[in-house]
Amino acid sequence: MVNVDTARQPQPETETPVTRSRIALIGTGGRSEMYIRAILGQHADVAELVALSDANPGRVEYYQRLIRELGAEAPADSFDPGNLTEYIRANAIDRVIVTTPDYTHADYIVEALEAGADVVVEKPLTIDAEGCRRITSAVAATGRNVVVTFNYRYSPRNSALKQVIRDGVIGKVTSVDFSWVLDTVHGADYFRRWHRDKQNSGGLLIHKASHHFDLVNWWIDDVPERVYASGGLRFYGAKNAAERGLGARPERGTTDDGTLENGSQGRDPFALDLREDERLRELYFDNEKFDGYRRDQDVFTEGITIEDNLALTVDYDGGATLNYSLNAHSPWEGYRVAVNGTEGRAELEVVERAAVVHSTDKKTVVDPSATPVEEDDAVRRNGERLVVQRHWEPAYEVPIVKGEGGHGGGDNLLLSDLFNGPGEDPLGRPSGYLDGLRSVSVGIAGNASLESELPVRISELGLGVELRRGRA
Repeated sequence: MVNVDTARQPQPETETPVTRSRIALIGTGGRSEMYIRAILGQHADVAELVALSDANPGRVEYYQRLIRELGAEAPADSFDPGNLTEYIRANAIDRVIVTTPDYTHADYIVEALEAGADVVVEKPLTIDAEGCRRITSAVAATGRNVVVTFNYRYSPRNSALKQVIRDGVIGKVTSVDFSWVLDTVHGADYFRRWHRDKQNSGGLLIHKASHHFDLVNWWIDDVPERVYASGGLRFYGAKNAAERGLGARPERGTTDDGTLENGSQGRDPFALDLREDERLRELYFDNEKFDGYRRDQDVFTEGITIEDNLALTVDYDGGATLNYSLNAHSPWEGYRVAVNGTEGRAELEVVERAAVVHSTDKKTVVDPSATPVEEDDAVRRNGERLVVQRHWEPAYEVPIVKGEGGHGGGDNLLLSDLFNGPGEDPLGRPSGYLDGLRSVSVGIAGNASLESELPVRISELGLGVELRRGRA
């Protein structure tokens, strides 16, 4: 029997100790910095960076210096990527963050799951159907968790469009028109790096557009079913350069002087000199001696196997159709989305860089979505606008509350969900591995369609799991 008087006495307060998640990060390229700063900063109470791993020891040391600058009591451990399983098991690693090149994602995800750790992976989940099958099999066998980091969902403008659709303002969605343009700084960058080889990245339909396909899947809460794609390499590459008479070019942007190899004076607006950006120099140029990787290859050389112009038609399980296009050599950067519904239309326009007018300056911002820029252009202005118009009514503008930090504040919100666990979110922004599969499924089917010149049904790809959400 419980003594009532005793039971009513104030009980001594006891604090439940917070167990920090032990994290190993594999892949110390540019994107890894966001996670390192988050773990050692705002989320240090719930996460511990135990180790870094990369095939290039110079890049590991670069981040070890950053770790010291951030005030860590000791450097992180380091290990060879080939010893991932052994390291996870010997050091009780809870989560592995994967920020390696895309073609390696499936290998590291599967190995980490089978070794007993959960996984956080940068998009894309993987680049082909075989990688999808391996991951789905490992998830089923281990019961462990995989999170694909889709920070664009958290951007205030994209969340605002999701809210409009979710609230039924425009009725049932019937179609989506989505055009994304990458400019001659940011777009060109995919043709300088390892991404230029489709075997490494799956092309822009996988590496870049998986972000965009995830947005559409999430906006309309539906699952892609059939894809027809068209496109090609029409601007970058040696053949296109020759046809436009560009002449002889250096193999890379980091050259010994400011002249072009064909003898003309002035800086090449398509060249990236790694020495002019301290971070790029220390992270890549100074570490070429370890692996020979060149971050600054000329965008008009041989060896480029990805497309720079792409168009897709995607049919959805619920009946909507997506018309999508991507251009990687635009004079401005941003995107336009129009969502048509049975009761109206919503239009989102985003200009992230109004004009590339400073491409010969040092310190050109490569990715204006991550690092906001201001441009002097009297016609096109940086900014964002969401307009809704219902049938038989005048249009009105939906306010967008801007966030702080990269990708319109999306990175910070994503990191909070990632390290603290997702809370109540009526917009459903936290994503799992099935969302990652649904996003890359469009790109994988698109690549297959480019090869066959025929429509491709996603169900015929054999991704290893049913992507539809319970529809008969």
